[in-house]
Amino acid sequence: MTQPFSTGDTFVHRHIGPRDAEAGERDDVAHMLSHLGYDTVDALVDAAVPASIRLDGPLDLPAARTEAEVLADLRGIAAKNQTRTQMIGLGYFDTITPAVIRRGVLENPAWYTAYTPYQPEISQGRLEALLNFQTVVSDLTALDVANASLLDEATAVAEAVALMWRAARRKPADGPGVVVLDADLYPQSLTVTQGRAEAIGLPVVVADLTGGYADGVSVALAEAGMVGADVVGVVVQQLGASGRPRDLGPLVAEAKAAGALVTVATDLLALTVLTAPGDVGADVAVGSAQRFGVPLFYGGPHAAFMAVRSGVERMLPGRLVGVSVDADGDPAYRLALQTREQHIRREKATSNICTAQALLAIVASMYAVYHGPAGLRGIAERVHARAVAVADGLRAAGVTVEHDVFFDTVRAVVPGRAAAVVAAADAAGVNVYAPDADHVQVACDETTTPETVRTVVAAFTEGTAGLDAARGPRTDDAGTPASVIPEALRRTSDYLTHPVFHAHRSETQMMRYLRTLADKDLALDRTMIPLGSCTMKLNAAVQMEPVSWPEFAGLHPFAPREQAAGYTELITSLEASLAEITGYAAVSVQPNAGSQGEFAGLLAIRDYHRSRGEGGRTVCLIPASAHGTNAASAAMAGMRVVVVATADDGEILLDDLRAKLDQHGSEVAAIMITYPSTHGVYEEHVREVCDLVHAAGGQVYIDGANLNALVGLAKPGQFGGDVSHLNLHKTFCIPHGGGGPGVGPVGVAEHLVPFLPGDPLDPDGATPVAGAPFGSAGILPIPYAYVSLMGPDGLRRASEIAVVSANYLAARLRDAFPVLYTGPGGLVAHECILDLRALTAQTGVTAEDVAKRLMDYGFHAPTLSFPVAGTLMVEPTESEDLGELDRFVDAMLAIRAEIDAVADGTWELAASPLRNAPHTAASLVTDAWDRPYTREQAGYPVASLRAAKYWPPVRRVDGARGDRNLVCSCPPIEAYADDAAPEEN
Repeated sequence: MTQPFSTGDTFVHRHIGPRDAEAGERDDVAHMLSHLGYDTVDALVDAAVPASIRLDGPLDLPAARTEAEVLADLRGIAAKNQTRTQMIGLGYFDTITPAVIRRGVLENPAWYTAYTPYQPEISQGRLEALLNFQTVVSDLTALDVANASLLDEATAVAEAVALMWRAARRKPADGPGVVVLDADLYPQSLTVTQGRAEAIGLPVVVADLTGGYADGVSVALAEAGMVGADVVGVVVQQLGASGRPRDLGPLVAEAKAAGALVTVATDLLALTVLTAPGDVGADVAVGSAQRFGVPLFYGGPHAAFMAVRSGVERMLPGRLVGVSVDADGDPAYRLALQTREQHIRREKATSNICTAQALLAIVASMYAVYHGPAGLRGIAERVHARAVAVADGLRAAGVTVEHDVFFDTVRAVVPGRAAAVVAAADAAGVNVYAPDADHVQVACDETTTPETVRTVVAAFTEGTAGLDAARGPRTDDAGTPASVIPEALRRTSDYLTHPVFHAHRSETQMMRYLRTLADKDLALDRTMIPLGSCTMKLNAAVQMEPVSWPEFAGLHPFAPREQAAGYTELITSLEASLAEITGYAAVSVQPNAGSQGEFAGLLAIRDYHRSRGEGGRTVCLIPASAHGTNAASAAMAGMRVVVVATADDGEILLDDLRAKLDQHGSEVAAIMITYPSTHGVYEEHVREVCDLVHAAGGQVYIDGANLNALVGLAKPGQFGGDVSHLNLHKTFCIPHGGGGPGVGPVGVAEHLVPFLPGDPLDPDGATPVAGAPFGSAGILPIPYAYVSLMGPDGLRRASEIAVVSANYLAARLRDAFPVLYTGPGGLVAHECILDLRALTAQTGVTAEDVAKRLMDYGFHAPTLSFPVAGTLMVEPTESEDLGELDRFVDAMLAIRAEIDAVADGTWELAASPLRNAPHTAASLVTDAWDRPYTREQAGYPVASLRAAKYWPPVRRVDGARGDRNLVCSCPPIEAYADDAAPEEN
């Protein structure tokens, strides 16, 4: 029998569900191994994992530490960060997260352990919250449709540029086209957008639009040698990097008269008092919702947004929550237009967005719900009043204020003194921004106080001059704080009129609203979420706790690096650990999602080839079974996708690979493979695949989505990989948060190190992939803590038990549901694919029917119809204990018995509990029950549910109807009563 892994009450024992032999307890691991015919974990792993890739020693990482030791370590690291009053601006502002939202959402596992709402019936709470977010954005921008968040403002600007190109529907005969970027865009938005546009060959020019649209564009085109080019679109920053607001009306009108589309990068708080982009005819609005209650987090995670006018909503990137009805005709929410998702469109995708920022969008939406329209406007007016007081104080002290009109950012002219002013402010505990040697900018926010105003004015004057004026704010005759915003720029349209933004003013009501929504969802705090390829495992409270500490939450991403010594230490240590785990020379944590890590890795490969004079290498080989983001990312990096066939056993078909390499020869840039494969097996010939591609001059990209089966067992960088991205929101325990946040660091071999993502404020550096230097730095304490708590042995053990658990489920279920792909010895890796296609052909029961019926058993469905249609991909992870694994097996076997009842004619499929699943409580207490099965079979199909029953809030949702009738903001619920249908678009 297997020997106990270790003894004692350690974190590893808390993280790993199945127990080794302990006093008075059953040896769960031995029990699982007995079903598989192995005596030890080592024997099973030796049989499953090819010897050709196995490590020959342990990871070179510090030994595991206790929870108390790791928290003390993180306290010490956090203390090295110097907190300041942050007045840098540039799209990042300090804010106050209401405690009820911080405690009820950000720190609540009911919200942060939820998965992307692909199964809408068990996601109604988070879908409603995201619909609220879309409504906030749509209302404040005065545009018709908004999405459910993007990754950050810089990438949102880049997405808008691509959207305008698509919407313009240009043909080659139309001649050259170009998109114009406002020179007053935030600098990080400029560098990120220019890099992405260059990758796919979209011409962009930067224009100074201060003197008007026509003059600015003509000068920019002349300087770029593109005189006469057709302007496809223009991106303008409503509140420029300099703090100056744009008068959008004339600029938008002039651009549209010239045939250009217009994107406005804007600020949601400012839009409570400034003219909305949609009110003056803009086509697209983008920005960040960060200042709606989301901490600075040293750059992220923050929810960006995009809103569009009617007519282009079906081109929106990312996710879109819509309203449909369920089987009873009741209103229900769902993800709309899912066929646009990258995992279906693949190389035809126009975006590779996968993980977004759902959790942070929910925080922002609840900030708006809690404050309401009047509260938000009041905050905006106070912020503006503080900025007016700063300007008054500076002018009284003889300092020139460059702009007479501003919202929150005051730009002062200090010839040759910028560095001295910044230093004086720093000494007084305030960070301000110097764009050059002659200017300093002060950005006010929700936390700015009169004392802050006096402090920052004193930093300019080196004395008391101007302090009396800085006491402000000025008021008019009626006592209202004075404004420098002219009537022409002021908002006149209404916003946030839906009752949800007026019903939760008290904390009591807000607390109950959050609880009501959370109770509608099925998250990891209730049940196993056995999603293959998504690795929904424990997000331990000890790992989550430091995220909210002010020393981590309160840093601006562009604060002086010496103020972030703690973050520097944490990031450097984490990157080194990840490099050791993967076998690469270096790692960058800048990519703020797995898809962005893919993109960064492919850019590194592209730039490496160019540096060697091999810019013609533009073909990316991708197996037919690969994740959809692989193909989408390759297309975004300017590569041409060539598909490599897979064999019947799920492995890459080597003969087809050789043929493709022969066919494309010197054009081959890379191959993208997932290991273990997307089919859930360790491919025996992975080294041969790598060697063949290297021999052809290509690079090997190994997708790290399935790294949970490799950590401590094998290193991608040692068995042939040149680059990999890692999903920290999977293997390394950052929670999924209902669809984000994520972090997708990219690791590279030595020769690719110079091509890792650059600083977004350095236009001459390597291409950045996010707006902040370290991406979503605020959640990096989570993987840092995980690695520290597990240590090298614990990390290896997690991988081993993930493999044991997956094989246990496969062994117990294969007689009822055949396992589609297996490796040597009939074993799988950390996940297995259950094949329902034969059952569907025999009975009509689909994989979707099984997925919906599992909800009645209290389970989230496995991954549905990926990578093979008509299948379920199951990944138990190492965190689920034997009792939960057996509960899932019992549910699946009971469902198989129900399928047999359809097969033998006991039930007609249409009248079966499978096709009518899920069952709500309301559907069971109806007076008329005409089903051929009992109410108890419907709601309590197994006895264990009597102890703890989750009731889906809606029945099966009509997805097709929701796509035909696109409603993506808060509708009046009565519009859907009595089978009333929304109007067609």
